[in-house]
Amino acid sequence: MKINKVKFYTAVFILLLFAQMYLPSFKVNTFLQLGGISLFFLLERARITYKALYVILPLLLIFLLGFLGSFIHHNPLTETLKDIFHFIKPILGVLIGYFFYQVINDKKIFIKTIIICGLLSAFVHFIILLFFSNLSEGSVNSFREYARDNYLELIALFFLLFYDRFFKFPIFSSVTKRQFFIGILIFSCFLYFSRTMMVVAIIMTISIYGYTKINQKSIKIIAFFVLIIGFLYAYLYSTNIERDKPGLEAFLYKIKIAPEELFKTRINRENHEHLWDHWRGYEAKRALTLMADNKSSYLIGTGYGSLVNLKFKAPLTDDGKGMRYISELHNGYMYVFYKIGVFGIVIYVFFLLVLYRQVYAPFSFESVFISAISLIYFFTTLTITGIYNTKDIFVFILGGLLFFSSNSKKELTES
Repeated sequence: MKINKVKFYTAVFILLLFAQMYLPSFKVNTFLQLGGISLFFLLERARITYKALYVILPLLLIFLLGFLGSFIHHNPLTETLKDIFHFIKPILGVLIGYFFYQVINDKKIFIKTIIICGLLSAFVHFIILLFFSNLSEGSVNSFREYARDNYLELIALFFLLFYDRFFKFPIFSSVTKRQFFIGILIFSCFLYFSRTMMVVAIIMTISIYGYTKINQKSIKIIAFFVLIIGFLYAYLYSTNIERDKPGLEAFLYKIKIAPEELFKTRINRENHEHLWDHWRGYEAKRALTLMADNKSSYLIGTGYGSLVNLKFKAPLTDDGKGMRYISELHNGYMYVFYKIGVFGIVIYVFFLLVLYRQVYAPFSFESVFISAISLIYFFTTLTITGIYNTKDIFVFILGGLLFFSSNSKKELTES
């Protein structure tokens, strides 16, 4: 029986996408993705353009550089393998998106698949809120207990909102259906009460309207946003907002402490509320302190398998035992610097800049969203490890966008 390749690879892509989001095991997801790309190479003749290779080559270089520190520091084997999988993950994601849609070769199917997956994810979110969350508390934490953020829903919303700016015909035949789907995605995204999702939404909006291209007009727009944010923080710091209050106040408190959460390093470990509010800064401080003990770490990192000693057992596990040593850091720049060294940071920033420069390419669906994803990574790397986040789904979408960008002469079919 002949396989319908379009349906087959679309189904596998959706499976890997949802597994990435909902399967808690990072190891299982890694093996699924390895299996998916291996199956592709067994069944198909893979080819990649020089343009796309130029984009993903930095990720491969970062991955290879991680072995230098490992050879010097002789880290535990199990932790080393875990880190190897972490740093190969974004390469796998990009290749899956790129090669699968090379076979499918239909931009409309790609866009519609992301939108439908986002809608399905929104319905999953509603089910979680209705049947698992304790909404009677009326607190932000009750909404976020089982679902903290969802970037698949967010990018699906933007695909749906702005599709007609790039293409002549609608993704859905019915305007009512489109508006209903937009309403579902907006409502679901709002209920995550996620600071990071808010910033990502702003980045995608200004990217689509061309304000991320550096010129006189964009500088004025950015200055306006900075002014608004300045007024917001002036208000928040002049108001007594309590940490554990229910409802919107708890969300405003999280926004208020966001800057010092990342950068404040003078932290009282005995005060747990103070510690958790500034956890990202504490992790980064401990990593830098450990690197200072071996100056070569600044250059080539501590390698795969290296751990950060927290100096106390943090309650980060469900078994109540706590963790004194951690492998991952929330600050992705510090994470890459700690594992790979300054070369890793330079190459990573170069990778993001290559993607960002797509904003200067001819205006198209692919160039706009590739550039937006790079700016999203610039920000999320600071807060949730960016492209090295174990739940990141942008890499799959980026892979598809890179294929269509490098294959831009192909016509969009009305399938």
